[in-house]
Amino acid sequence: MNLLTAPYSTQSATWPASGSQIMAQFDEKTIVVYQAYKKSIGEFAARHGYLGGNYSLDRMSWIKPNFLWMMYRCGWATKDQNQAIVLAVRIQREGFDTILSEAVHSTFRPEIYGSEEAWGDALSRSSVRLQWDPDHNPYGAKEERRAIQLGLKVPVLARYAKEWIVNIEDITPFCSEQYEHVKAKRLDRLITPLESVYPVTDAALRTRLRIG
Repeated sequence: MNLLTAPYSTQSATWPASGSQIMAQFDEKTIVVYQAYKKSIGEFAARHGYLGGNYSLDRMSWIKPNFLWMMYRCGWATKDQNQAIVLAVRIQREGFDTILSEAVHSTFRPEIYGSEEAWGDALSRSSVRLQWDPDHNPYGAKEERRAIQLGLKVPVLARYAKEWIVNIEDITPFCSEQYEHVKAKRLDRLITPLESVYPVTDAALRTRLRIG
């Protein structure tokens, strides 16, 4: 597996306890986001290095840069067959930053948009939806910290599916292996992808997305 990993107990001690934070694995040029799909889509993506085959651009697709948030949503790849394959999708940071710049909250925030009419106009012009949801620990319990997920539709989705992808890895076996430690309540043995706070340096964007 190409993901960098570290003990959960070591990492979690350094993570922010609260606030709306983008937790992710990234380097100077790329960032990892996670998605879970049914077997046919997941296996095609891992084999070909892009999202195709039975993958549809006609519906919104959600990406999550936070591993444990993905594990909560897919039940460590045990929740249902439509989330049976967990993919670690490494994309260009330039692409991810473009996604952030176009993001509009999926629910009305008067302190940001002023009026529902202005919010509706922003929604109609954007192909990215933003949600902040409670992060979760390995057992699925809510944290004070909030995690980001981003819903993509065309044209941004089309660029994400092929243009911005650097590589795709099927990490389902890793997820299943680590889930055994969770079920046995052995968090001292749990290993998770190495993550830290993703830097968003544009002050106006941080304010608009309510990061921090």
